[in-house]
Amino acid sequence: MASSNKKPKKNALENLIAGGCAGLVESSICHPLDTIKTRMQLRRSTISAKSSFLEPDAYKKHARKNPMGPLDTAKRIIEKEGFLSLYKGLTAVYSGIIPKMALRFVSFEYYKEILPPAFAYVNEAASQNTGLVTFTAGLMSGLTDAILVVTPTEVCKIRMQSENVEMMDAGVQMKRKYGNVVQTAVTIVKEEGPTALYKGIVPTMLRQGCNQAVNFTMYQFFKTKWQELSNKQELAPWQHMLIGGISGGFGPTVNNPLDVVKTRMQRQVLIPGQRPPVSLSGVVL
Repeated sequence: MASSNKKPKKNALENLIAGGCAGLVESSICHPLDTIKTRMQLRRSTISAKSSFLEPDAYKKHARKNPMGPLDTAKRIIEKEGFLSLYKGLTAVYSGIIPKMALRFVSFEYYKEILPPAFAYVNEAASQNTGLVTFTAGLMSGLTDAILVVTPTEVCKIRMQSENVEMMDAGVQMKRKYGNVVQTAVTIVKEEGPTALYKGIVPTMLRQGCNQAVNFTMYQFFKTKWQELSNKQELAPWQHMLIGGISGGFGPTVNNPLDVVKTRMQRQVLIPGQRPPVSLSGVVL
């Protein structure tokens, strides 16, 4: 009787499809917020970059006005570049979000399955600790998608989102350099080499790893507590959505400093013979 009530385990294909569809919906809704976030993270470096366009007095005046919140940033983007500029880099996100989310859920389930036997070799109690298993599986799934998918697509996305921001702030017009994700990737490889697509891979791995570790752990925690309080084994879709939204907020709270570092580094254009200002190696970090 107990076995008949047990929920059947999803196979890899189901996790792949579910993760990909979830990623597509998420990116379609949330991309304007990501563009605003990227512009805010680049804001300080933008000031120093445009110092060559502004006179000292104008520079100081602009610097005092620099602090801008998300609403002001969104308003400024729409006024200066148009509403659709909030969706800059969406093609890069689409090209990466489906494989990223699919890989995330498939790898998470895979790691969650193989970790208990691995932990048992070291400590039997650790293999029975579902919180530890979930945290480690989330960490490893984040590292996996950072290496295979996230870093190259993030480099292209950030280049597209931040294009012309320095010139726009300084009141100078210039022709767009980056178009769709394919053209952006080709341009980066042609001008800076293929390793430029993996610029900032270490902070990206750290960000993705801790984000997924915290996200999956908090999701599992809230889900278990809700099931205990409601005395139900299966939650409604809206309950999963609510729990996912709450748990998803913990990851960025933890890893936002890493995200700022990653964004600043991936925005920089590699010039042969020159060392980027925000880097230990210019490529790996």
